[in-house]
Parts: sequence; structure tokens; C-alpha cells
Amino acid sequence: MKVVIDIPDELKLDEKDVKTATIIKLYELGKICSGKAAKILGIKRIDFIDLLGKYGVQISPNIEEEVIKEINNA
Repeated sequence: MKVVIDIPDELKLDEKDVKTATIIKLYELGKICSGKAAKILGIKRIDFIDLLGKYGVQISPNIEEEVIKEINNA
């Protein structure tokens, strides 16, 4: 799916900024896990977790369960 959003130039955001903010919000809302979020952004999970801190988003208390589930599904 492709979504087009008209963002005013004065916000000085590029496509990567908007994509990152959107994925982080989806993670915060519990819509996607950290592994999926990292994959969408093309980064390692540990880098995504670090990014959460920069955006002031708490790491899911179920992060260990997420990792175990993904390992078992691999």
C-alpha cells in the first residue's frame, strides 16, 4: 500500500522521517512488533530499540516474548 501525505515544506521532513515516525507510532500502539518495525525500516532490531529512546517511546514490556516468538518462527 502506498499513502501520499502532503507535508508543508516548513516542517522540513523527508520521506524517511515520516516513515520512521509512522512505524514507531504503530509499534507504540501495539500494531507491530519490534522485529517487524525494524525490518520495515531496514535496520537491526537493536537499532530500532535505540530509536525508540530517541522518540521517547517505551520499549514493550513483552519484548522478550517477541524475540522468543520470532526465534521460534524462524
